[in-house]
Amino acid sequence: MDKFDRIYELHNILRNRRTPISRPDLMERLECSEPTVFRLIRLLKDRLNAPIEWHEEPGGYYYRRDAEGGTWELPGLWFNAKELQALVVFDRLFESLEPGLLGEHLAPLSRRVAELLQHKRLGLAEAARRIRVLGMAARDTGEWFHLVASATLQRRKLRLSYRSRSRDQTTERAVSPQRLVHYRDNWFLDGYCHLRKGLRTFSVDRIESAREIEEAADSVPDGELDEYFASSYGIFSGKANKTAVLRFSRERARWIADERWHPQQAGQYLTDGSYELRIPYRDGRELVMDILRHGPEVEVVSPESLREEVRGQLEAALARYPQRQGE
Repeated sequence: MDKFDRIYELHNILRNRRTPISRPDLMERLECSEPTVFRLIRLLKDRLNAPIEWHEEPGGYYYRRDAEGGTWELPGLWFNAKELQALVVFDRLFESLEPGLLGEHLAPLSRRVAELLQHKRLGLAEAARRIRVLGMAARDTGEWFHLVASATLQRRKLRLSYRSRSRDQTTERAVSPQRLVHYRDNWFLDGYCHLRKGLRTFSVDRIESAREIEEAADSVPDGELDEYFASSYGIFSGKANKTAVLRFSRERARWIADERWHPQQAGQYLTDGSYELRIPYRDGRELVMDILRHGPEVEVVSPESLREEVRGQLEAALARYPQRQGE
């Protein structure tokens, strides 16, 4: 009998009794030791909020009944939204994982996840059919992902041939990898660039060639990495030095007020029902793209440079739609 079966069995024992049951009786019926009984009871009480109480006189456990005399029922699903999402995403990632660096070591974990999803007590057998994880605009990681991942984990320097999208130019550079980042369904490498003498983010799919250098990677403290890569908006890194002030229409406010654009954002409803959102950023490219998604439902209040960038993008888009004759 595994842990999940024992929890259900303990629940059924307590639910169907009118009198307390002693610890030795629970040990016998659950086929487990006294410490295991304590752990199961603590799990039911602390994680599932079961109303288990201890009766001193007969020395036993029982369920406290509600005002109508009814007993508590065990929830059918024990995962919260984030846990369930992580479990299903993990299973999906394993399905698409090609044989490589981590496959052999992660295989036992993959099997355990599959067992959890199929466990009859958890009711997750339908997860594969009933829960969808949708990716959007994902790019192929290319042939160098495994080598980059290996160097990152083994703390080795890399020699990269990298073709940037912004300039469409290829450069050769030595990089000390710091972190691999999965962001918006794509992989990025955060590293210290020895060519530029600073921290940079590289899109893994734009690496044209890579090889390990027989040198240990320079390590950058986690606090410095977080300050540089996480303080500004999106994947374009650098310490934030500007604040975007965006004003969304009353209709769009119902969505925006519940969205998290940035860990340090600040938002408030205005008197006319619109919603003002303040976001720290440094490089406006990704922020502009996200603003444009909302079309006429958003206005950039400040800074003026961001306002002009969005205006220019909208004017350029409108120029592609000249009025046709006869319209």
